[in-house]
Amino acid sequence: MKFVEELVVEEFLPTFRSMLAGALRERGHTQNEVADALGISQSAVSKYVHGEVEENDRIRDEPRVAELVERLADGLTSGEMTPVEALIEAEVCVRELEQGGVLADLHVEAVPELAAYDTIAVHDPDSRMQEASRVRSSVRRGLRLLQNSGTFAQRIPAVGSNLVESLHDAETIDDIAAVPGRLLEVRGQVEVPGEPEFGVSQHVASVLLAARESGSSARAAVNLSDDGQLRDALEARGEQLIEFDAEAPIDEAIADALTEKPDATVLYQTGGFGIEPILYLLGPDTPTVAQTLRDADAA
Repeated sequence: MKFVEELVVEEFLPTFRSMLAGALRERGHTQNEVADALGISQSAVSKYVHGEVEENDRIRDEPRVAELVERLADGLTSGEMTPVEALIEAEVCVRELEQGGVLADLHVEAVPELAAYDTIAVHDPDSRMQEASRVRSSVRRGLRLLQNSGTFAQRIPAVGSNLVESLHDAETIDDIAAVPGRLLEVRGQVEVPGEPEFGVSQHVASVLLAARESGSSARAAVNLSDDGQLRDALEARGEQLIEFDAEAPIDEAIADALTEKPDATVLYQTGGFGIEPILYLLGPDTPTVAQTLRDADAA
């Protein structure tokens, strides 16, 4: 009797860790940094890097494993992925390979009698945990684009800004990832107070939810100070604009506006008594929203 988990420990982990350690070293990480990322000792990293650990060639040659290693190495190097998020991605890959990949094949070879049975799916590769991890990574990429923009700091409203992205079936603000607190302009720079989390944005998340409840397919949004020129630049790039009532409750105002133009990607109000002119730029994900803003400012 041999469990597939034994194959994960005996065959997959040594090969995967060796591949990932090598990929991280190629990207300039020290052995100590690799050890921290993989949760192993520096001596173990040294063995992996110097080829002192036997690898399974079939696992190394599996395209899904090779793609995963490159994606995790890139994400860990850029900071767009945390070690925990990398672990989740690796866990998902393992479950996929157990259910119909190289690990399933190795298991049948070790226990031939299994060939007469269908594989039982124990874990869902498209789990909510995996999606949440990817949304947080997406928000990090969007934030990086905004921080590297030469104009975003000037676009932050007096009340602060936020960049948000939702899960595909978002119903409440707990299903939307954002920066805790707000993005602020400090001496011409963008101050990001913390890592993206779910349930930490009240206002911009509420606007995105209201838009989605009114028929918008958008999953991301950012709020910006509106001087009129940005609106013109966005419209020139083909974005669909619609004005909403600044003095009405936000969910009602957004619903009324999108009834008139459900495909709108720019929702704006021109201000009122004690109300700053604001626009909300919507999009399919946060990197797209950030790049749209950068392109409009560059025009």
